[in-house]
Amino acid sequence: MKEIDLNVEGMVCGGCEKRVENVLLSLNGIEKVVANHQNNTVLITASNELNIEEVKEKIEDLGFEIK
Repeated sequence: MKEIDLNVEGMVCGGCEKRVENVLLSLNGIEKVVANHQNNTVLITASNELNIEEVKEKIEDLGFEIK
C-alpha cells in the first residue's frame, strides 16, 4: 500500500468531495479516498499497481485542477 497526497483546486463543498471520492474509488487499486475542499487536498490509499495518470485524468475530467 502507498499513500498519495494531491493538491486539487476547485472543490468548494462537500458535494465536490463526494464526487471526487466516488469516481476515484471506482478505479482499480484504490482502497480509500479522502477529499477535503477546505485544504484543497485528496489523500489516496492505494495498491502499488495504481496508475497515477489515470487518477489525475479522472479528477481533471470532473473539472478540478491538480497543482
